Amino acid sequence: MDVGASTACLYPLETEKALYELAIRGVKNVEIFINSVDELEGEIYADMKKTIKDYGISVKSFHPFSSPMESLFLFGNYPRRTTYLIDIYKRYFEKLAELGARYFVLHGAILSSHVQDDIYMERYLRLYRIAKELGITVLQENICYCKSKDLDFVRKMSQQLGDEVRFVLDTKQARRSGVDVFDYLDAVGNKVEHIHISDCDDNCDCLPIGKGVFDFTKLFRRLDELGYDESMIVELYRENYTSYDDLKDSVTALQNKLDAYRLQQ
Repeated sequence: MDVGASTACLYPLETEKALYELAIRGVKNVEIFINSVDELEGEIYADMKKTIKDYGISVKSFHPFSSPMESLFLFGNYPRRTTYLIDIYKRYFEKLAELGARYFVLHGAILSSHVQDDIYMERYLRLYRIAKELGITVLQENICYCKSKDLDFVRKMSQQLGDEVRFVLDTKQARRSGVDVFDYLDAVGNKVEHIHISDCDDNCDCLPIGKGVFDFTKLFRRLDELGYDESMIVELYRENYTSYDDLKDSVTALQNKLDAYRLQQ
């Protein structure tokens, strides 16, 4: 398993600067959280590509700032808006492929959305198949304010979409949803292909790795049972750490925990 960090941790620092701050600290695996359409073109995109090349960074995944639009556009009842967002996301997929990334993170419809489950499945599948043509996998993330917070819903996605659905586990979002991380893994099984990870304690659901009480050994063991060999990306909110060096320390702490677990096997 590769460990790394998301540029989202440094928000609202501009994306190319966030990538550079991770790069100079030796973080080799990243998720890029894009915060504006123009960050995938022109000088900004060229700057990111240069950082990726110069520092030997592996871009694992991509998270769009447009997630809040997905309820209205992708899962709404106005076909032109759906087509419009899919066209935008298709351009994102093309850029992801250029950067060598494999995964695109989808929030999906919010809880107050009136989209029916069968329509949700159809729209997800439509996006999934378009992305697959470009070598990208669309991953449904569990989000506390979205339909995907519900275990019954993700189980239904898994059952109905079969081999054409994959998932992200976000540990802090599971906690905020009142869902046990391991229950989520039981629900999606080996269809989880990406992880947003953080530590926690009784007072805070999102802490730097090693600053809480989360049972990482239990997580590693369960992931082994699932045959998981993808990435674990540290994703913290800006208020949950003090300095950018804390992000590097979290990545190092996670790697150390994983290495220690491997030695015991």
